Amino acid sequence: MTSLRLLFAGSPEVAVPSLDALLNSEHEVAGVLTRTDSPQGRRRVMTPTPVAARAHEAGVSVIRANRLDAAAASAIDDLQVDLGVIVAYGGLVPANVLTIPRLGWINLHFSLLPQWRGAAPVQRAIMAGDTVSGATVFQLVEQLDAGDVFATMTEPIGAQQTAGSLLQQLSLSGAALLSEVVDSLAAGTAHAEPQVGEVTLAPKLALDDGRIDWTEPAQSVHNRIRGVTPEPGASTSIDGSRLKVLEAAIARDTPSLSPGHFEFAGKKVLVGTATDPLELLRVHPEGRKAMDAAAWWRGLNSESEVVAS
Repeated sequence: MTSLRLLFAGSPEVAVPSLDALLNSEHEVAGVLTRTDSPQGRRRVMTPTPVAARAHEAGVSVIRANRLDAAAASAIDDLQVDLGVIVAYGGLVPANVLTIPRLGWINLHFSLLPQWRGAAPVQRAIMAGDTVSGATVFQLVEQLDAGDVFATMTEPIGAQQTAGSLLQQLSLSGAALLSEVVDSLAAGTAHAEPQVGEVTLAPKLALDDGRIDWTEPAQSVHNRIRGVTPEPGASTSIDGSRLKVLEAAIARDTPSLSPGHFEFAGKKVLVGTATDPLELLRVHPEGRKAMDAAAWWRGLNSESEVVAS
């Protein structure tokens, strides 16, 4: 097998397993492309992306760019790579940069394309109630996530699984899939097929995507909570204060409650929906630490009815 000279493009933690897999392969990671350092934490300390930090540990040169302008394109061209490999970089690759690597670019995307093209495929899949997810490695083209597919793999979505835990799971299995495709491209045996099926879109999540609508059915509310966890987080408002819902479960075979109405029964915090109530398991009250929902309820000291708005 011929060894390829690679440029790896990625930014968040979920991209690190793929970078590690390539660093441990027969191929050479000649450089890493990632987003610029950003302020993190309460003190807003300028912090490199997880991919940049891992590249630094491995002694790989890093190109930091949020937009692939002429300077970034020139830096990529100077590396003289055979293949560009993208995993959650967080920026578009323009036409003039797509043609720089000899074999173009491939992308690991955490969905079964053409389902959930876009920035938040895992989150949108869970919010929609999908029971199966997966990963796809495809040839990068100008149109969003539309290139021919080299390989796919599937993963079931657990009934209680959050977007965060599923992404972590897919980041590991997807890294193995990506490595196989890189090897096949090096060997000259890779074959890509056009995408087939209905296209669905997965735009980036906003804070409002996490706002709970208790008038929806319990399953829809539960799917939303799981899909926006850990970011941007699910929340509701009680007496003008924001309450983040970190973990919940559908309370089946429980007497119904009016949508948004809270009740403490059998040491459980229940909230009404359009169907079954939801049991809150862990919450994060505004200005306080995350805690068990029962502990939060006991601290309310409220004798009046509690209703979310």
